Amino acid sequence: MTHPPAHDAALNRFVEAQSHSHAAAIGELRRGRKESHWMWFVFPQIAGLGRSPTAQFYAIRDAGEARAYLAHPLLGPRLHEAVAAAIAAPGSVEAIFGAVDAMKLRSSLTLFAAVADDPTPFRAGLDRFFGGQEDEATLDRLVRQRP
Repeated sequence: MTHPPAHDAALNRFVEAQSHSHAAAIGELRRGRKESHWMWFVFPQIAGLGRSPTAQFYAIRDAGEARAYLAHPLLGPRLHEAVAAAIAAPGSVEAIFGAVDAMKLRSSLTLFAAVADDPTPFRAGLDRFFGGQEDEATLDRLVRQRP
């Protein structure tokens, strides 16, 4: 899948952030407890949900940027690795992520399930942690963005 070069440049914010924290994030997920601050750029959400400057900086702008994220040679595989590690982690979503980050996870899984050619891993995460229920606010934003 090809994507516009503008998306590549915009995605560098994720590559840079993950260069310092991806391994730690995966380790925390495998141990079943998120302990450091990486949620925004490991499990990004659609723009308009988060209000903090960090959440806004790492927000995925639209479905096109989400598809570009998945197609990115580093970010796509890392997202799949993080989803698999989360699904395999022991405990409830609240025990692993805490209540606030659990909501962010649901939003992120919903976003990528909606745009992925193969939504299976993201749907598996929604099934494991949220009884298959997608995040309505994410879906609403995606619908509003359609031409």
